[in-house]
Amino acid sequence: MHRPSNVDNPESLKGIFDALKEVSKSIPILFPVHPRTKNRIEEWGFSLGDRILALEPLGYIDFLYAIANAKLVLTDSGGIQEETTVLGVPCLTLRENTERPVTITQGTNRLVGNNPRKIVHEALDILKNGTGEFRIPDLWDGMAAQRIVNILLSLEK
Repeated sequence: MHRPSNVDNPESLKGIFDALKEVSKSIPILFPVHPRTKNRIEEWGFSLGDRILALEPLGYIDFLYAIANAKLVLTDSGGIQEETTVLGVPCLTLRENTERPVTITQGTNRLVGNNPRKIVHEALDILKNGTGEFRIPDLWDGMAAQRIVNILLSLEK
């Protein structure tokens, strides 16, 4: 979490942490803390509880490993919505909208906003029932570079 709508408002951030504490009763939570969010936690004296492990930000490979091995990811990041879809990992996006709607219509993503009750309800539903049907969107096959090269080569002719 790093978006101002979630972390720059003490009521929103507290509500999200309350929801995470509730979810953490069912499953421990790893929380790589963005520096902006860390500053707000310290500024407002928020506690994460015993089952939420705050981590320093992770490098990209370590972060992907954590995502790939997660039962569920909660985020407000657009890129992570795409990564969870490619990896087949359920994702709850703590925003009211997304620039990646295909991750909802075809992928593993659900928009939940920052309403604590909705976050808890959707997280527990996924932990109990899984993501349901999803597919990796068309052209998300890792072959974009080859398609670009082919287009560029065809322009030379």
